[in-house]
Amino acid sequence: MADEHMNNTSTSQQDSLVIFTFFLIPTLMLLSGLVVFPYPQTPMSNQWILIPLFLGLALLGSGVLLYSRHYGHVITMIGWGLFTYFWANLPSFLYYSEGGDIFNAAVCVIGVYVLNYMGYHEWLSWKKNEEVSCLRWIAGGTFVAGTIYFLFDVGLFPALKEGLIETVAAQSAFILQMLGFNVVRNGSIITFQQSSITIIFACTAIQAMVLFIGMIIALQTVSWKRKILTITVTVVPIYFLNLVRNASVIYLVGSGTTSFHIAHNILAKIGALLTLIALLFLTFKLIPELYDEIMGIMDLPKRRGPLEALLSRILKK
Repeated sequence: MADEHMNNTSTSQQDSLVIFTFFLIPTLMLLSGLVVFPYPQTPMSNQWILIPLFLGLALLGSGVLLYSRHYGHVITMIGWGLFTYFWANLPSFLYYSEGGDIFNAAVCVIGVYVLNYMGYHEWLSWKKNEEVSCLRWIAGGTFVAGTIYFLFDVGLFPALKEGLIETVAAQSAFILQMLGFNVVRNGSIITFQQSSITIIFACTAIQAMVLFIGMIIALQTVSWKRKILTITVTVVPIYFLNLVRNASVIYLVGSGTTSFHIAHNILAKIGALLTLIALLFLTFKLIPELYDEIMGIMDLPKRRGPLEALLSRILKK
């Protein structure tokens, strides 16, 4: 009885340490982001933060390849930690660079804890010696989508990045011109009735496109033929609907119908969200395996680790 009581006490202490660590680490990361990498970031800090970003992505990709090995979970867990640290440096940048838009900054803060939760479940898989399909899928999807996006975003391929921006700007302006509006484009700057809007990298819908590419490519049991078909029927609509989105924002602001904040940060984002939801359901029709993996992520709390046990006790009170 004494040994059993000591074992239970030891287990309880270990679980408490895990729970404390789960909340402490991302919180310290967020505080570090405010202190070590304050806004505006210097060129040096912009270079330093790329180290945990790409090292984390590389470890996520390596962990996926080695997932059947026991240490594959450890590699993936470390990858999540480094990627989370990079993510924890973005909230202040998003808030100030987007004119005080709190929405994206708040989502980013929540994302830090969500990413840390993925690393926590990799630790749980390592401890239980389990392979969880959805964890391998989300690590692989993050590796694919993150690598593609950030290689362009940091300017490793500046000609392609600028070319994409210029192309999107030209095509967005062309839509309005085809509708009979007097629109003038100068590079990535589009002017309509004394209002000028600059098309930046985020206006190309690259985030949404690589998100779908990553989600689809990371599926382990789906043939490449089905993957390519699904990528085509989702990414192509995202690209062209984004041109309509850009043209709509330019018209609404230039015509004086509403402010840029309402047109871009509210109406356009709602429209983009509804579009992505519709395309996601289309993807489920073409590749039901994606739905299974997403539901697997949603069911992670059912694994009943120390954190889930604590939340269960709190909710029962």
